[in-house]
Amino acid sequence: MSKDLRKFQIDAIDKSILGMLQKDGRLTNVQLAEKVGLSESACLRRVRLLEQNGIIDRYVMLIDQAAIGKPGNVFVRVTLEGQQKEKLQHFEQEIARVKDVMECYLMSGDSDFLLRVIVRDNEDYMRLHNRLTSIPGVLRVQSSFALKTVLKKTELPL
Repeated sequence: MSKDLRKFQIDAIDKSILGMLQKDGRLTNVQLAEKVGLSESACLRRVRLLEQNGIIDRYVMLIDQAAIGKPGNVFVRVTLEGQQKEKLQHFEQEIARVKDVMECYLMSGDSDFLLRVIVRDNEDYMRLHNRLTSIPGVLRVQSSFALKTVLKKTELPL
């Protein structure tokens, strides 16, 4: 997101547009305009401005991970041998290549990174664990298996 978001003010209509698109990104401009009470041209103009200013990052489809054979979520804390800029960057580059890593955060606290990975089962996780521990500079990997998803949101509060 390269634009400075503080320069672009989001009003109530923009929030309505964003809310509708977060619920259903497949809405046509005609449907969206009707739902938010704008003309089609005004609605399209606002959506384009939201896109150009980086408020709308991208459009995606959400897939049920269990339906594709990866029902398990594992949260992995990774500690590196050091926190030098080069070591952090190297890990970030390597982890971006691991397809089952869905999220990766640089953390404060007792570990350097927190990952959310999806797995088929324990055996699948062992394969992934071996991949993670083979990344140069990784000192420790600690894993917690999610037993149940209690809440999972994709819609940001506006």
